[in-house]
Amino acid sequence: MGHIKRVRYRTVKHQNVGERPGAITIADDALKPIITVYSYNEKELITADGHDMKVILEQFKKCKDHTHWIQIKGLNDQKLIEDIGSLLNINSLVLEDITNTHQRPKFDEYDDYVFSVSRQIYFTADNELCNNQFSALVKSNMIISFEETHDEHFEGVKARLAAGKGAIRTAGPGYMCYALNDTIIDTYFVLLAHIGDELDGVEDRLYTNADKTIMYDAQQLKRTLIILRRITWPERDKINDILRSEHPLVTAEVKMFLKDAYDHCIQVMDLIENYKEISSSIIDLYLSLVSNRMNEIMKVLTIISVIFIPLTFVAGIYGMNFSRTDPATNKVMPANMPELYSPHGYVYALGGMLLIGVIQVIVFWKKGWFTKL
Repeated sequence: MGHIKRVRYRTVKHQNVGERPGAITIADDALKPIITVYSYNEKELITADGHDMKVILEQFKKCKDHTHWIQIKGLNDQKLIEDIGSLLNINSLVLEDITNTHQRPKFDEYDDYVFSVSRQIYFTADNELCNNQFSALVKSNMIISFEETHDEHFEGVKARLAAGKGAIRTAGPGYMCYALNDTIIDTYFVLLAHIGDELDGVEDRLYTNADKTIMYDAQQLKRTLIILRRITWPERDKINDILRSEHPLVTAEVKMFLKDAYDHCIQVMDLIENYKEISSSIIDLYLSLVSNRMNEIMKVLTIISVIFIPLTFVAGIYGMNFSRTDPATNKVMPANMPELYSPHGYVYALGGMLLIGVIQVIVFWKKGWFTKL
C-alpha cells in the first residue's frame, strides 16, 4: 500500500428541519442492496442470495430450525427497510438510525431485540480513508447486518461459519454480533500497522532528507488518527454498555468474548494516542530543524557582515576625497586627508583592511563560531 493521500468525507443527508422523528432518509449516493442470508445450525449451513424481501421470507420458511444472519450491503431501498421494520416490529427510530449513516458507535436495548452501530474504517485502492456505518439488529434467532458498500469485510467470519468450528454456529445471534464487531475492531489494528509504517518512513526522511512534504505527510497521518480516535472512544463505551447489559440476547458466553474485544479496543486507543504523539513530535522536530537551519544561515550572514563592517568603514573614510590643496589658491589645508597623496597609500589601505579582516576571523575561530556552523 502506498502513502496515505487524503481523508474522504462523504456528504450526509440529514433530516429536514421539523420532520417527524423516525423518518427514513436515503442518501443520494446509497447503493442498491445485495442480500445474502446465512441460515445455520450445528449440522449445516444454507445460504441464499437476492435483492429484496422475498429471499429473506423464503429462507425463513425453508430453515425454521436455524439461526439466520441476514447480510444487507447497500441501503438504497426504503421499502426493504420498512418491510423489515414491519416484519420484526422494529422501532422507527432504529430504522432511521440505520439509513442516516452518520451515527456514532452505540448499543440500544429493546424488549425483544438489541441494536448495535459500529464504524467500518478502511483504505481504498487510492489510499483514501473511508468511514462507513455498520448496523446490526439482533433478535432471538437472527441477526440482520446493514452495510453502506458492497465491499467484503467479513471473509474470516464467513470462513469460520462454513467450517462450523468453535461456537459460531451454536452460541446464537449474540455471538455472531460479537464476531462481526470483533472483526471490525481487528481491522483497526491493520490500519494502525499501516499508519505506523508510514510514521517510520516519515521519521526516516526527517533524519536523512528533510523537506516540507514531511510536515504535510505527518499532518495527514495525524488527521487520520484523530478520526480513528473519534471512532474508538465511543466503540469502547458501546462494548462496555453491552457488558453491563442484562438483556437475554447478551448471554454470559458472549460477555466472556466481549471482554476480549474490550481489551482489543483499549489497545487500539493506546496505539492511537502513541502515534498521535509521534506525529506531533515529527511536526515539532521538523519546525525546529527549519528554525535551526535558519539560525545557522543567519549566523553565517552575521559573521560575513561583521567582517565587512570595519572594512566598509575604512573604505568610506577614504572615499570622501577631501582635497589636500585648494585648486584655486593652491593653499595647503593640513586638516584634510594627507594619505590621499601618499605614494603607497592604496597599498597601505588594502593591507590594513586585510589585517583587520584576518584578526576578526582569528577571533571568531577562537570563539568557536566556525566549528558550530
